[in-house]
Amino acid sequence: MLELLKLLQDGRFHSGEALGAQLGISRSAIWKQLQGLEAELGVEVFKVPGRGYRLSSPMILLNAERISQGALGSGWPVAVEPSVDSTNAEIFRRLEAGERAPFVLLAERQTAGRGRRGRVWASPFAENLYCSVVLRVDGGMSQVEALSLTVGLAVAKTLQSLGLNGVQLKWPNDVLVDGRKISGILLELAGDPADVCHVVIGIGINVNMANDAPGAIDQPWASVRQCMGHMLDRNDLAAELLLQLRDCLSMHWQHGFAGLREEWEALHAWRGRSVALTAGNNATLGVVLGVDERGAVRLNVDGVDRAFSGGELSLRLQHDS
Repeated sequence: MLELLKLLQDGRFHSGEALGAQLGISRSAIWKQLQGLEAELGVEVFKVPGRGYRLSSPMILLNAERISQGALGSGWPVAVEPSVDSTNAEIFRRLEAGERAPFVLLAERQTAGRGRRGRVWASPFAENLYCSVVLRVDGGMSQVEALSLTVGLAVAKTLQSLGLNGVQLKWPNDVLVDGRKISGILLELAGDPADVCHVVIGIGINVNMANDAPGAIDQPWASVRQCMGHMLDRNDLAAELLLQLRDCLSMHWQHGFAGLREEWEALHAWRGRSVALTAGNNATLGVVLGVDERGAVRLNVDGVDRAFSGGELSLRLQHDS
């Protein structure tokens, strides 16, 4: 089906006879594959007698070779899958099968995309960027302290470099545009947390998703296409993301988050806002002061400057903020 989709991605009409000739299969086999594109991948295909078949809108599929060439210097092998349950989950399976880090996996679609704290991440086919990077970490979990903030900064810089204005960062791992979420980050660890381990960096970016997005999104969201008024080649975005990740992670490994804190703070979305910080059923109310050199969020709580960190914390604006 993927080879058929490559022929159709230009958005023009193609006859069943021509498609069959190019792929070396019968017209009935083309018809079955077209049905599969709609049923299995959710790709809408228009069928017009006398003209043939075309996609409802053009698409540019991800290309591992193009991304690798664009990100030359990152040193990370790149693979692209048409569909996985989640790129993070697939990375863990590949590690268990003996594949060695570092490497990058992207997918055209996720059937069970995951966000932080178990949330669903909407992952329609060939519209957004679903990317995971796995890195070996020596020296234990202290090396990954505040890493989600560093990755968020790399995503923000990627979007800015492509001309997107109004990009901001929300502690600890969301990227916003005009208060709406455009990207999320999920970090997961495997191995010995006190010695050698692997960190899997999952990044989802809403790229070409339009207003009729899947109903699974339960919060205000934005896409690059919405904000910039045109579709973006996701291969260019992926290549730039890998380069920005390389640079930000290099700084992080050398100096910790302290070396990136000033840049992160310059994009801090909620500084000075009244928030509720929740952990389970407990909530702490305060005003955001910023983040410290270890990546903890600083709140003014009843006149006291307090720092909070932890993977299960959630930050929400108070209604009157």
